[in-house]
Amino acid sequence: MSKNRSTREDLRNLAIVAHVDHGKTTLVDAMLWQSGVFRDNEQVAERVMDSMDLEREKGITIMAKNTVVTYQGVKLNIVDTPGHADFGGEVERTLNMVDGVMLLVDASEGPLPQTRFVLSKSLEKGLPLIAVINKIDRPDRRIAEVENELYDLLIDLGADDEQLEFPILYTNAKAGIALSSPEGQGNDLKLLFEAILEHIPAPTYDPEAPLQFLVTNLDYSDYVGRIAVGKVVSGSLTAGEEITLLKKGEDAGNFGLTQVYTYQGLQRLSVDEVTAGDIAAVAGVEEAFIGDTLADPADPRALPAIHVEEPTMSMDFSINTSPLAGREGKMVNTRQIKARLEKETLYNVSIRVEPGQTSDSFKVSARGELQLAVLVETMRREGFELSLSKPQIITKQVNGVTSEPLELAVVDVPDEYVGVVTEKLSARRGKMTRMLNNGKGRVRLEFEIPTRGLIGYRSQFLTDTRGTGILTTLVIGYTPYAGEIAGRSNGSLVSDRMGKAVAYAIFHLQPRGSIFVDPGDPSYPGLIVGQNSRPVDIAVNITKEKKLTNIRASASDEALRLVPPRRFTLEQAMEYINEDELVEVTPKSVRLRKKGELKLGGARKNL
Repeated sequence: MSKNRSTREDLRNLAIVAHVDHGKTTLVDAMLWQSGVFRDNEQVAERVMDSMDLEREKGITIMAKNTVVTYQGVKLNIVDTPGHADFGGEVERTLNMVDGVMLLVDASEGPLPQTRFVLSKSLEKGLPLIAVINKIDRPDRRIAEVENELYDLLIDLGADDEQLEFPILYTNAKAGIALSSPEGQGNDLKLLFEAILEHIPAPTYDPEAPLQFLVTNLDYSDYVGRIAVGKVVSGSLTAGEEITLLKKGEDAGNFGLTQVYTYQGLQRLSVDEVTAGDIAAVAGVEEAFIGDTLADPADPRALPAIHVEEPTMSMDFSINTSPLAGREGKMVNTRQIKARLEKETLYNVSIRVEPGQTSDSFKVSARGELQLAVLVETMRREGFELSLSKPQIITKQVNGVTSEPLELAVVDVPDEYVGVVTEKLSARRGKMTRMLNNGKGRVRLEFEIPTRGLIGYRSQFLTDTRGTGILTTLVIGYTPYAGEIAGRSNGSLVSDRMGKAVAYAIFHLQPRGSIFVDPGDPSYPGLIVGQNSRPVDIAVNITKEKKLTNIRASASDEALRLVPPRRFTLEQAMEYINEDELVEVTPKSVRLRKKGELKLGGARKNL
């Protein structure tokens, strides 16, 4: 191999990484506008990089995406990555495509767990850093403290002296302004563009090496089939040429490239050739998978495979077996669910799918509850009906000891809720490791807690803090199995017959607990229609109507006053259920039900 390396001064490849909601997608939007990608009169959606419906609704980035900005003749390949730890697989493979990282931090919240995760991965790869403190217009900004926290975090992660020498810029992404000091003046992002050119190294390559292209992402087109996305490490990709596909270093056959693409703005353009150092996409290699290498048939050389963190949580996906099955969805059988899950594993490196305990179920493993919920939500929008079990943690043997995933939980709450949060997390085997009071009425707490202890806690946390608390988590390792952890203490109100919920029945059940259904909602034996105020499950007749022969005084026969029912989002339902319960998911509904036969303690057949 040649010792002389060539440099592409006309290119820069960088990833934007940050915690959820710190503004990186908004900043990319501003960079696209100021670089002239869009016409002045062009209609463009806000957060244009978040193209999935789910991303827009949740306000988070789920899939890593790349775009191109041109500044002073230099092509900037910018990859916008997810900020949530559950999508760490997206972040890790993105870092294989880039030569530097722009780290975005909120001027008030500072570095949070996901910042730590991405930063540690960037330091491991030796990627240079540009720090951007965003949202400097916030009234509660604390810029000096955030800078100190950033340096503390880098030192804690083992950064060397060279890695601690990085520029810091101050931005208001919504206004499209970058400044060299928090009190400075400016009206554009010129300083940010210049910092990228100066501090992000241009990609280098061996001019004498043969083609090496690492597949880091996959896309699909109805016209050309599977599209492999990645970085051309050496050599060049030419439309129509033949390449060798290497899987885990082994020859998997030769393929002809039907299309070669490069990126311009948000567009993918078909070109004749893409050369070393650039990010490209190719069609024609139907068997390509993330981590594979496309190589020169005359001299095939494999690149190191991509390593992704192992899953920590699993759920059983099975067909919907309730009496209401098939009424709302089109994809209802095992074969369709199996094909869809297998397709997901082609695109999502951190998802695992195995056969379940029964012939019509599948064990799906992922990095966390949110990643599983996003998969289920995507499937239900495609017309699938599913039954989901309670999420389970994945244990492993560490030095002969059964160990479970351990998470760092960072809690940001008003002063008055510190006691209740500490009490609840301690009961779930959490250990407080840090407490920081910024003197502005809010306190930041850090706990080390088994993943099991967090299952079902998020909705309780929002209730305890009246919706004012922020809870973020990150898997940090494994700890010896901590024993039993108390879960939901309330039993369920379970319907004992088919029919429709009736206002009269709901009204008389309200004193027993909280109700989950409205009058007119369908009911069947085993459907959970409410939460019992006591620990046992009881059977109830939610369809019972007032007898017409009953005669009451007109004054007491007034309209029934019903409390609005408690409704669950998909994530809340997944967290809420017990071991003997399932979430029934259809394109229009999320219901809770009992598994198998109806077995109840203290059963009551009537109101």
